[in-house]
Amino acid sequence: MNVLAFESSCDETSAAVVSCDAEGKFTVRSNIIASQIETHRLYGGVVPEIASRAHAEVISSITYEALEAAGVSISDIDLVAVTSNPGLIGALLVGVNFAKGLAVANGIPLVAVDHIKGHTAAALLLDEPPKPPYLALTVSGGHTAIYHVTDYTDFTLIGTTRDDAIGEAFDKIGRLIGIPYPAGRGFDQLSREGFILATGDEQDFYKKYKSCAAYKDKEMTLPSPALSDGSLDFSFSGLKTAGVNLLHKYEQHGRAVPRELFAARYTFEAVEAVAKKISLALERYQGCDLVLAGGVAANSHLRARLSEVCRSAGVSLFMPPVELCGDNAAMIAAAGYYEFIKGNLSDSSLNASALDSITR
Repeated sequence: MNVLAFESSCDETSAAVVSCDAEGKFTVRSNIIASQIETHRLYGGVVPEIASRAHAEVISSITYEALEAAGVSISDIDLVAVTSNPGLIGALLVGVNFAKGLAVANGIPLVAVDHIKGHTAAALLLDEPPKPPYLALTVSGGHTAIYHVTDYTDFTLIGTTRDDAIGEAFDKIGRLIGIPYPAGRGFDQLSREGFILATGDEQDFYKKYKSCAAYKDKEMTLPSPALSDGSLDFSFSGLKTAGVNLLHKYEQHGRAVPRELFAARYTFEAVEAVAKKISLALERYQGCDLVLAGGVAANSHLRARLSEVCRSAGVSLFMPPVELCGDNAAMIAAAGYYEFIKGNLSDSSLNASALDSITR
């Protein structure tokens, strides 16, 4: 089966062709992404109206490009999959309406895909993919959530952020310390430099950080986003606010912010909070492996820390390659395939929604 998929939930327009054989093995034949990062960087974040217009401008051309790169024509496509929710409503509507028109005009079955399920399905593109039941952690600019996945299409929300997402917490603070939007990659590197500076060691610097003088510096204290109420929930707004206040304190005292040390402490608290909740989730859902997904899944410190957590718990960690952590259509194709197998077909009445559809 050849799946043509579309993703346009935020600021990346993507079209991909993914094949699936009789054994359920996926092959990514093309995965074209038109990024809007340079445009939105001028504003320090995504401007929804600009994003919608940019999607409309390129979605047709990248579809031709995806088909050509895959070496197929529209007559070779067996299924069209598209992200329908959640996301920016204007951006989603561009992808949904284009996919509907293409599917109806060519008599091809159409499936709608939840963006979160799409991110998790990026792990299904691995040579050795996970098999349900498993836990999935989705971390991005808009989401920080833990799911219990009992089937490829059946997700239950078991933990989430009650306010800001982890990616939002990195982006907004990153902007204040001079890291261009999106801040993820720059924050990752800056915090690495901070860990090495604090520990004086380029080997296992993260493990040694908590015992170093920089961590014990009370002036650099920041709160944990892991809620202490026994739930699997987070609150990143407190970390973000404390970070802003600390930066203002340095400014008010006329002192230069130690950017590397600040980034290290901020990253440490964010990553340790996630590790704490994942450890608890693995205890509660015995025998489940873990899938790490979403844009922040590219963070090297988070990947390393969760690898340790899973080793300690005796379970496997499935992480897509960094290039498949961000928004892309290949992951939507994989998720769409299983929606098709489940019989969850859509028609020309399909509409987009900005809301999450996965609940507790």
